[in-house]
Amino acid sequence: MEGKAYTPDEVAQLFQISKHTVYELIKRGELQAFKVGNKMRIEHTEIERYKESTKAPAKKTPVEQAAIHNSLPLRLSGSHDFLVEHFVKQTSIDLQLQIQPTYIGSLEGLMMLYRGQSDIAAIHLLDPASEEYNLPFIHQLFVYESIAVIRFVSREQGFIVAKGNPKGIESFNDLTRKDVQFVNRQKGAGTRFLLDSLLSRNGINPSQINGYKNEEWNHLSTASYISRGMADVAFGIQSAASHLGLDFIPIAKEQFDLVFRFTDDNKQNLINLLTYLQSPKFKSSLTDLEGYDIKELGTVIYQTSKMEETL
Repeated sequence: MEGKAYTPDEVAQLFQISKHTVYELIKRGELQAFKVGNKMRIEHTEIERYKESTKAPAKKTPVEQAAIHNSLPLRLSGSHDFLVEHFVKQTSIDLQLQIQPTYIGSLEGLMMLYRGQSDIAAIHLLDPASEEYNLPFIHQLFVYESIAVIRFVSREQGFIVAKGNPKGIESFNDLTRKDVQFVNRQKGAGTRFLLDSLLSRNGINPSQINGYKNEEWNHLSTASYISRGMADVAFGIQSAASHLGLDFIPIAKEQFDLVFRFTDDNKQNLINLLTYLQSPKFKSSLTDLEGYDIKELGTVIYQTSKMEETL
């Protein structure tokens, strides 16, 4: 067993996570891997080391718990967004509270929260059946936990195209043209959820789209395909287009929320964080808002009964 080397698929099964998460851990250097030809392998000893590093610490005494409340960093997992990046930075400056982000997509971020591997999930998941964002997934996953869902922003999603829209892309039917190259987001991303729902609604089979299987892991890297001339169109947020001087065709408005999971160790920090989210100071720090609506920023849109006396 000591000398055994595992494939990413086998590691995903061992930890009950997605293969994409394993590759993201390798990419961030949290899990060391080596290549045999073009195949990735992870040694047994490295898997044991990683398991030890993620084990929950021994239970603290009340005095020890009080001492670490303000020193423990909060872990955020989920979707990437420029305003989330700003939020993480400003929290460090204004509250001296560290947030460690893992931008891994909405679905996997929510599953990390469910497994207790993060304190906050950043999500924008459309439920096609109800056409409601986020809450249907919360209701299914979190029954006994102390949870609050906080509205962060509403965002414009649409087609990102080159300046001047040289291919004249206006609708989903244009994605099926032979002269149009598409670049997609990874499975589990909230943007991918929305795209697939809209393709289905328009009666379009993904196999008709050139580049549908070409996946990127965040909005900026996806939009960069357009700016470099490697693709003609992507589906993403307006701010990514603006960052790279590209054109944007709005298609849908989505709800982007933060999900807080309260524990004895993080409760006070999360309460402080919510107060900061609702503060004029944080709102006034938001200046680059093209494609965003912050009218409901900081609103608690759902909480479990355990949290009703707290928030």
